[in-house]
Amino acid sequence: MTNYRYSIVNGNKIFYREAGPSTAPAILLLHGFPTSSHMFRNLIPALAGRYHVVAPDLPGFGFSDAPDRTRFRYTFERLAETIDGFTQTIGLGRYAIYVFDYGAPVGLRLALAHPERITAIISQNGNAYEEGLSEGWNPIQKYWREPTAENRLALRAFLTPEATKSQYLHGVRDETLVAPEAYELDSALLARAGNDEIQLDLFLDYASNIALYPKFQEYFRAERPPLLSVWGKNDPFFLPPGATAFRRDNPDAEIHFFDTGHFALETHHQEIAAAIGDFIDRKLSLGIRAG
Repeated sequence: MTNYRYSIVNGNKIFYREAGPSTAPAILLLHGFPTSSHMFRNLIPALAGRYHVVAPDLPGFGFSDAPDRTRFRYTFERLAETIDGFTQTIGLGRYAIYVFDYGAPVGLRLALAHPERITAIISQNGNAYEEGLSEGWNPIQKYWREPTAENRLALRAFLTPEATKSQYLHGVRDETLVAPEAYELDSALLARAGNDEIQLDLFLDYASNIALYPKFQEYFRAERPPLLSVWGKNDPFFLPPGATAFRRDNPDAEIHFFDTGHFALETHHQEIAAAIGDFIDRKLSLGIRAG
């Protein structure tokens, strides 16, 4: 059974989903844009019989607080600091991280700051290599180079209901497998007053993640964390080379491709859950513990 809770971190409410016994190996699920922990609604019960699963909503997303931009600077560093505080507030000590989209730079910042806490990394279209970036990033990269009002305005196209729906359906072989409430909920939350500016701030700051790619890669080489990649190979934003690149720095990385798009859990949560269970259990047998 999944519990729906709130935790207070630096005065802000952080919503999270939690399931599984607290004594079991822990997995921290970190969502991306434009979604929330709702993306894990099918994966959580598939894992909860064997693991302690925790899935928070980032500030400005889902049902977490979205503090005003005048008092909360929306950067990936700040998001990572908040999630770091969240894990400490709820008493999550050592844990594997499941990182997707925005969750990748957030989770990998946690790994850089506290490598001793990270028992494993599961990357589902969570990128850490420049070759993983598709041409779909071109308008955002233009904004990084020239942060003008005109270029910021152009990125509003990514915030429309049509764009959100497309992220869910692009590359999916059978669209009837994708629940419409997923993209409709995301669109409704994006439409909240002021949320558009929050998202545009994060588009701009995403450049800071690219700047950290060399440090992320050095972490993979130095720490050799058990690493599993479960990748929707038809993702229009994060390409398969971003998955295979993990082996360059961590030769033991395990890579699985699925014939689906960006939101691979919408169509392949059972296969991904099985891959995670097999992976975590084998790594635990080698002496890796979480919790």
